[in-house]
Amino acid sequence: MATRSTDVRKGQVLEKDGELLLITDYEHRTPGNLRSIIQLKLKNLNSGQNLSLRLSSAETVEVAFLDKKKSEYLYQESNGDYVFMDSESYEQFHLSKDLVGDKMGYVKPNEGVEVTFHGTTPIDIALPPSVILEVVEAEMAVKGNTATNVKKDAVLETGQPIKVPLHIKAGERVKVSTETGDFMGRAND
Repeated sequence: MATRSTDVRKGQVLEKDGELLLITDYEHRTPGNLRSIIQLKLKNLNSGQNLSLRLSSAETVEVAFLDKKKSEYLYQESNGDYVFMDSESYEQFHLSKDLVGDKMGYVKPNEGVEVTFHGTTPIDIALPPSVILEVVEAEMAVKGNTATNVKKDAVLETGQPIKVPLHIKAGERVKVSTETGDFMGRAND
């Protein structure tokens, strides 16, 4: 769908030369008495490459039509790819480690996620803002180390490393931000 460059926003996906480009930053500039310029920072969803694009306010761009489907994460293959299953059709599909690798540290097997498709090709997963996971390994707290904001290393049940406060022990469930990877607190079960 053709859209004026002034109407695109951060988070949208553009289609240009057969490539899908995610808008990571949007800036509308009007230098002096010149015509306005739209400066976009983009991430190629196929290659992961970052690039920038400058458009005039009169130009149009092609916004990609994306479809979101509820899916279930099944397992990780030996080559690093992740296998998911569509919750409605029970069809299985793969997402490469390069595409979703960082996000998978917050997803347990058999857990539901929302997968974004472009046509029939899966391109990304959407996670909730926070998840609750169990701490399986945590360093022992050192007695007397009571300064504020002191953190220790721990490992979540998905294998994801995290920094937690000294009072957190192995076996406890914690709330973790999926955007920053930071500890948010103990889980209220």
